[in-house]
Amino acid sequence: MNPTARLLRLCVLLGLCLFGSTAPAAELTFFGWSDQHVQTDGNGEHLLPAIDTMNGLPGTPYPESIGGKVAEPTFVFGCGDISEWPTHAAMKTYDELITGRLKFPAYDILGNHDEGGKSPSETMKNWLLSRHKALSYTFEAGAVHFVCVFSKYDETLNNPAQPLTKEALDFVRTSLANLPPEAPAIVAAHLCYDAMTNRDALVDAIGDANVIAILGGHYHKAKVDRYRDRNFIQLPSPAPGSPSEFTVIRISSDRLVAIPYDS
Repeated sequence: MNPTARLLRLCVLLGLCLFGSTAPAAELTFFGWSDQHVQTDGNGEHLLPAIDTMNGLPGTPYPESIGGKVAEPTFVFGCGDISEWPTHAAMKTYDELITGRLKFPAYDILGNHDEGGKSPSETMKNWLLSRHKALSYTFEAGAVHFVCVFSKYDETLNNPAQPLTKEALDFVRTSLANLPPEAPAIVAAHLCYDAMTNRDALVDAIGDANVIAILGGHYHKAKVDRYRDRNFIQLPSPAPGSPSEFTVIRISSDRLVAIPYDS
C-alpha cells in the first residue's frame, strides 16, 4: 500500500481537530509517540521501524483532503514509558537511538514504567534531568508553548487509571498563567484521556489559556477525544503487541491535523 493511501486510512480513523483564529500563523510539524518500552536488557529493536519511518517520512504527500507534503518535523515528542523498567541498559539504548539513529531533536516525559513500579529507580529520572533539567519543563517551538508534565504514579491504587497529582496540576497552572491569552499552547502528560481520572481538574487548571491540544500515551493506541472544548490526542506505541504507529501533528493557521502513521 502506498504511503498516501495509508495516511488517508489513518486520517479518517483519527479525524481533524479544528481551532479558531488564535492559532499560530507559522506552520509547525512534529511527530509524537509513546510507550516505547525498551526492554530491561537494552533490547530496543522494535523501535527501529518507527524511527526509520520517521526519518524517511518528510516529503511524503498527505491525503488529498489535507494537501501538501509532510514537512521535516521540528522535533519528536515522547509521552513516557520509555523503558519496560528503568535499567541502565534500557536507558542507554534509548539515548543512543534518539541521539544517533533518529534524525530529529527529541523531547520526552516519563511514564509509570520509568519510575520502576514497586521497585523504584532513579535511572530514568536522572536521565531526563540530564536532558531537560527538570522532570516537568516547558519549551517553545515556533509560536507554540509546550508544557511537559511529570505526574508521579501511585502504585497502591493497583489501577492503570490515575489522577494527575496536585504538583502536576500546579505546574500546568503556573506555566500557563503568564502567557498572552492568544498564545497557543500544548500540554503533554503520560496519562491519556481515558486513564486520567481527574481530567476536569486538568481542564480547570488550564482555565482560559489557549491550549489547542493535550497529549497523552499510556494506553498504546492512537485516539482523539473532545472534552469541555479541549482536544485530547492519545499517542500510539511502537512496542511489541501494539499498533506500531506514531502520529504526525501539523499545526497551521486554521487547523490542527493529527495523523497516526503505520511504521
